[in-house]
Amino acid sequence: MKKNKEPLILAIVVFFTLVTYYLVEPFAHSQMHKHIESEGFTYKDLPELTKQGDVARGKDLVMGAGACTGCHGIEVAGIPAPMDPVTAAQSYGVNPPDLSDAGSVFDPKFLAELIKNPAHALMVEHKFDVNKGQMHPMTQFYGAGGDLDQEVADMVAYFQSIAKKGEELTPAIAFEVACGRCHATRYNKWTQIGYKPTFKKKQDELAFDTKVLDYQDALTKYMGTLPPDLSMYIRSRGEHYISTFVENPQNYLKGTAMPRVGVSAESAEKVIEHLENVGDPVRHDRAEVGRNVMIYIIIFAIFALLWKKEVWKDLH
Repeated sequence: MKKNKEPLILAIVVFFTLVTYYLVEPFAHSQMHKHIESEGFTYKDLPELTKQGDVARGKDLVMGAGACTGCHGIEVAGIPAPMDPVTAAQSYGVNPPDLSDAGSVFDPKFLAELIKNPAHALMVEHKFDVNKGQMHPMTQFYGAGGDLDQEVADMVAYFQSIAKKGEELTPAIAFEVACGRCHATRYNKWTQIGYKPTFKKKQDELAFDTKVLDYQDALTKYMGTLPPDLSMYIRSRGEHYISTFVENPQNYLKGTAMPRVGVSAESAEKVIEHLENVGDPVRHDRAEVGRNVMIYIIIFAIFALLWKKEVWKDLH
């Protein structure tokens, strides 16, 4: 009686298939991209908030001495942006974000340092060197005459009080606040000035496209290059790369003009989820189809094996 070699042949095929996959995908990817370990969005280089913030005082500072509304809108408080996105970008290089959700998207330590020293918080001091007269477009808050740390803590507390919490902060909102003023995602029609509507008239579409191009021109001058469209980055670079790049761009590109985004760990997960939704919108449906296909293959393999044994039983 001859020994059945089919399991051995199957094992050899599976082994070489897995080796080939490893050499093409994980190993090659590890060689192409430097591996950086995440610090968990803890921002250890930034000082801790040691003061308990007061929401009412923080609101007074934001609306008054802090002069935040001179550049930023706060939609949730009924305060519109002082300039349209294109004019703002031409004035500052990039459109300042609406601050309605700043308290939930950004880490509190980062937000506090951003108020006190924007260039340091964003890790772009190499680009904005005060000793050379290179001032960051965002004005530094020097205080309103009291304890600076207390005043900043009060402002952070106010931003946290008006921000969306938990599931209210959707992945799309997290992306728009953290990334959407510099990066487009054309797969879901997001531009740096907002979602591109469906126009009935071609001239209206051309007018919108012109605004986008004007914004991108200002952004390119500010950044040195136009930030890339992120539609497919989650698939081409992977979740770990994007997450750690957002956490500290300098780890990957020393001297890059891209600022540290300063999002919290929870917001980072939402940004990644949004990029997954954009880059692979049918991933949940595909996973379900894949599961059903695997179930079918297993059942088919069982019946095929039983059929093979029945047909060949008299020949062994």
